[in-house]
Parts: sequence; C-alpha cells; structure tokens
Amino acid sequence: MNYTQRVGVFSQLGYRLSQVSSDMPHLQEAYLFNNWFTIDMQLKAISAWASLLNEECIGDWLNSYQMSSPTEPKTVAIIMAGNIPMVGFHDLLSVLLCGHKALVKLSSDDTVLMKWVISQIIEIEPKMADHIRLAEDYQLKNFDAVIATGSNNSNRYFEYYFKNKPNILRKNRKSLAVLTGNEQPEALSLLADDVFMYFGMGCRNVSKLLVPKGYNLEPMFLAFEKYKDIIHHNKYANNYTYHKALFLMNQDLHLDNGFLIVKQDDALDSPLSVLMFSIYEDKDDITTFLELHKEHIQCVVGNMPDMGMVPFGKSQQPSLSDYADGIDVIQFLKNLD
Repeated sequence: MNYTQRVGVFSQLGYRLSQVSSDMPHLQEAYLFNNWFTIDMQLKAISAWASLLNEECIGDWLNSYQMSSPTEPKTVAIIMAGNIPMVGFHDLLSVLLCGHKALVKLSSDDTVLMKWVISQIIEIEPKMADHIRLAEDYQLKNFDAVIATGSNNSNRYFEYYFKNKPNILRKNRKSLAVLTGNEQPEALSLLADDVFMYFGMGCRNVSKLLVPKGYNLEPMFLAFEKYKDIIHHNKYANNYTYHKALFLMNQDLHLDNGFLIVKQDDALDSPLSVLMFSIYEDKDDITTFLELHKEHIQCVVGNMPDMGMVPFGKSQQPSLSDYADGIDVIQFLKNLD
C-alpha cells in the first residue's frame, strides 16, 4: 500500500467513527469491562477522532514530512496507556501511516474499544492485517523500535528493557490552567470541560490552577456546576469521599462544592476529584513555575497566547500534530528507515 492508500483507509475509518451511536454493543461491553469508560466518555473520544480522520486534517498534519513508503518497513512495538478511551490510537495511526508495522500491547483498561477500532481498520483494508499484530501476553518479541507510555515507575523498566532499541518512552505528565481573574463565564464553563472530561484522568486534563493573589473562586465553582452529576459515578465518588475524609482528618484547609475539592498546594499533581491551586503575583511567577515543572507538564491552558497556551476548552481536543510530551512521533518513525 502506498501513502495515499493508507490515508484513504483512515479517512474511511473516520467516517465509520462518525456513525457510531450509543446503542452499539461494543460501547456497552467496554463500559462493563471498565466503568471509567462510560458510554458518554467513549462517544466523546470517538467523535474527536472522527473529526480528525479525513484527508484534509491528515494532509495538514503530514504534508511537511514528504511522506512515502519505507524501503524496509520496521516493526514498532506500541505499549499503550488506558487512562482514557483510545488514548493509544495516535501512536498506532502514526506507525501505520508511515508504512511500518505495529506490534500492539494494549492496556488492560482499554482492550475492548481498541480491538474494535483495529477490527474496523482491517475490515476497511484487509491488507492491514499484515501490519497490525496484538501482543496478547507480556512478551514483546521481534520488533525494531518501541513507543511506550506508562507511569514514572514503569518507565524505569522501559528504560532498562528497551535501552538498545530506538525508542520514545513517555512518563506521567500533568496539565494546568493559568487564570487571570478576568475570565468570562463562557471561559470558565470551557475550563470545566478541561477539568472534568474523562473524569480528569487524562494527562491533558487540567489538574492544577495558577491564580492571581486575591482570586475569587466563586464564579469558577458556579461554572463547574454543569458537571455536578459526576458525583453519581461510583468510582469517582469513592475518590471524592476518600480525599474529603483525609483532608478533614488532617484539618487541611480546602473548599468543597459537593463533587470537587479545591485546595491550595504548590504540588503539580492533584489526586482524582481534587484540584490544587497556587497563587502568583506577576507574570514572572508564572514563567518561573512553568520552567520549574516543564519536564512534567503536558499542556498549559489559558488566555495568554504569547506563552503558547491552549485555549480554554481545548485541552482534550488536541490536533494531530499535538504530540504527547512534545516528541515528534512521525519524525522518529521516518528516521527508522
């Protein structure tokens, strides 16, 4: 298959994804397998990919790379995360569009949905069956390069086991938002999406705030009310109850709106159902914080374009060229040839 044909396959996949509805059995099966993958969250992820998988978007992404078919296709092992639906799909898409073969180790949290997506690719183009192989056990064999996403702990093992292979090894990263106090209700409503989409479990979900001294949190709490029903999700509620009890026992100062705990803390990482914030006095404080944590930040949301921030509401709507950890996967794959 040449490059144009490969693009055609994924354009057709995009159309199929756009036709997915809530009554499709694989969505229910994925939810029963992993209750974090609610039907609504799965549909949001599928819809996001459906909007990107077309010739125009793929062309805008890849035209500058001078794409072609590799002289000798390589087998790239992909170790996928499973914190949000289809989070590992971008790596699979990249490998296949570059004409290489994928040896896929699915996350145990996202097997049903990803297997269905892979089945759709092969149904569209049966030749793709020769380019996608699932590693059903923990043994990865006969591969030339690796793209692995995992926790900081698992990354230490990745670094050891894959040290002799060309690799992209991703660790935990977090995202934050910078507020000025001048945000309109519409912007704060979009911030709610950045915080609560996928229950806040993605590395692009906002889990930390930088706010100016004297910032009034009340308008933000009001905007967040649209997600109040999240507390009815059992697993989310368990996290909320646990952290609320912990803060109360430790007599830690915090704010609580019944489904989210907000606490002042300089840590970058916030537990699920908790949103930490730090106070800044001027732009230099913001720059200092971002520089200090740059190796652990996935994206920064805010209304300061000169600082390369993502607009409110867009943290979980990355473009195809928004590479995780800022590592250019396509260039990495092209260098394998």
